[in-house]
Amino acid sequence: MPRVLVTAEVEDIDKWEKGFRTHADLFRRMAITTMEFATNEGNQIAVCGDTSDLDQYMKVFKSPARAEAMAFDGVKRETDKVFVLNKELKL
Repeated sequence: MPRVLVTAEVEDIDKWEKGFRTHADLFRRMAITTMEFATNEGNQIAVCGDTSDLDQYMKVFKSPARAEAMAFDGVKRETDKVFVLNKELKL
């Protein structure tokens, strides 16, 4: 199952998290089955999720609905980055 990591900078961590927690329907449309997130100093966020359909995930990722959600949450659009985790290092 593909795992996707998204990083960004936000205007305000508390505002972002409150908004982020309201987007369950959007995440379901992305075929996300599990999701984790973290924040740190400097108003940086990281969101990681497993998706059962990477094509659907990317379709919604590029949609106006996601752009609206990001604007509502205070995500600085120019800092938004997406990574499909497709490499592994076995130890």
